[in-house]
Parts: sequence; C-alpha cells; structure tokens
Amino acid sequence: MQLTLIDDLPFVTIKLAYQNTEIEVANVLIDTGSASTILSADVVAQIGLVPEPADLLHTIRGVGGIEVVFTRQVDFLQLDQQRLAQFELEVGGMDYGFDINGILGMDALIQAGAIINLHDLRVDF
Repeated sequence: MQLTLIDDLPFVTIKLAYQNTEIEVANVLIDTGSASTILSADVVAQIGLVPEPADLLHTIRGVGGIEVVFTRQVDFLQLDQQRLAQFELEVGGMDYGFDINGILGMDALIQAGAIINLHDLRVDF
C-alpha cells in the first residue's frame, strides 16, 4: 500500500463498510503514536454511521488536544488487501485545523500486521 506524504506526514486511503455500505476514506494519517483508530464523523455519516441515543461518549486526549468520540464496530476496515472484520473504531469531529479524515492507530496497524517502510513509502502486510 503506497503512502502519500502531506506536510511530511504519512497518509493512506482505506475502505470501510458499515451495515453493508462501503466507502473509501482518503487522507487517513498513519500514526504509531495513537493507540486507536478514529475517523471523521462528517465522512462516515455518508454511510449512515452516526451517533445513536444509546452510544456512550468518551473523551480522548492526544497531541491535538481533547476530543469527544463514540465507538462503533464496523463490518470491516480494509487496508489495501488486508481486511479487518468486525473492527471497532472511534468516530469524532477531528477539527484539527488541517485536512484529515482519520487516524489509523496502533490497534489497526498491529491487527493487520503492518510493516511500515519509510524508505519506499509503503505499508506492507
């Protein structure tokens, strides 16, 4: 899977399915400093992944500050040909002041067996 550098940060495009509806999500940052994967609420709303009354909200903290998120299990998260079935991710506003639709965290990278090759700007599985 090819990495794209934007402002010297590694980004990829992923595929996501929720309730049998799929979407490609571009501008997803690969972040080995993030424990979990988070996607933009605006982007995933396109496939019906929206907050529900029973959802618990969580506050997460990172370099970008504090964010309120909800978690949801999706049908799959796909990185190139590597499909992670029934993957649980976080959904939040992601208003960080630059164009980013998600953060691919260590939960997905470990589960997928990702090998990040910065010399060739690739992620292999």
